[in-house]
Amino acid sequence: MDRLKVGIVFGGASEEHPVSVKSAREVAENLDPDRYEPFWIGITESGSWTLCDGPGAGWERGARAAVLSPDRSVHGLLVLEQGRYEAIRLDVVLPVLHGRLGEDGALQGLLELAGIPYVGCDVPSSALCMDKSLAYTVAASAGIATPAFRVVGADESPDPGRFGYPVFVKPARSGSSFGVSKVTRAADLPGAVEAARQFDTKVLVEEAVAGSEVGCAVLGNDPDLTTGEVDRIALSHGFFRIHQESAPESGSENSTPVVPADIPAESRALVRETAKAVYRALGCRGLARVDMFLKDDGTVVLNEVNTLPGLTSYSRYPRMMAAAGLPLAEVIDRVVSLALTGKAR
Repeated sequence: MDRLKVGIVFGGASEEHPVSVKSAREVAENLDPDRYEPFWIGITESGSWTLCDGPGAGWERGARAAVLSPDRSVHGLLVLEQGRYEAIRLDVVLPVLHGRLGEDGALQGLLELAGIPYVGCDVPSSALCMDKSLAYTVAASAGIATPAFRVVGADESPDPGRFGYPVFVKPARSGSSFGVSKVTRAADLPGAVEAARQFDTKVLVEEAVAGSEVGCAVLGNDPDLTTGEVDRIALSHGFFRIHQESAPESGSENSTPVVPADIPAESRALVRETAKAVYRALGCRGLARVDMFLKDDGTVVLNEVNTLPGLTSYSRYPRMMAAAGLPLAEVIDRVVSLALTGKAR
């Protein structure tokens, strides 16, 4: 049986480039060599596309220039080889990109033009989930609780006196807590807005929801959805800032993920059902991680949706799936199958 030619895109020009490379390394460790023939498509921090031998250290050295062609007759890569382009047909693409230009519909749009099946959410749901204000609006219309928020435009100076504190200030379209601040007094709001604007011109000022941070990994296409074990982020102080540590593999200085979450069984069930409701309302497919707040009164409030969640050794999505009996190798098999057939094998 011929192996599937799978293009694995990693790196990228966003602030989440280093996390993407680590996710790709974990994928490499769990990719079945008897089933897949991988083509590693590394995007440098400056945005150059290359075909390399894998996501190991120094992957940029010796890599060949390559582009993913939007021409459907190519159905894959054009690789520069001795002054000429060689075409490599791909069966499917597995994006391992996080954040802007990978998780926001941009790459998905290119793959739609190319006619190549790809893992994960389509263009509309990727763009929708990436923009927190739009995700909240759609989720709320489906009856899902969301934080109260206000959008601050690029040329707007918000009046600090109109908000109740504490609030969170965050870029509307960024991930991994980049540019996020918790503001406890009005005097600090302008500085927090400017910090968020380093990552996005559109900024959210959002109520601070009192409750535990919980998450749920979701896999599948509606109506056949599988969830991982619910997790809870145990905080010693401050707020959860994923991927902001200098050495996240060794743990965070203020947070510990608890999997399965040490919350009542009925709360775990509610978190799972809410995660699936969010996934369906936002049109997700393939996989996503839904982050929520569990309030003291037992209600669940949406925080955000990650359509291409981290797959590193310390990431929440693979931990939650593994705790439910689905190791990363099987998750990869299932999402590739979903991309090719629309349903799990």
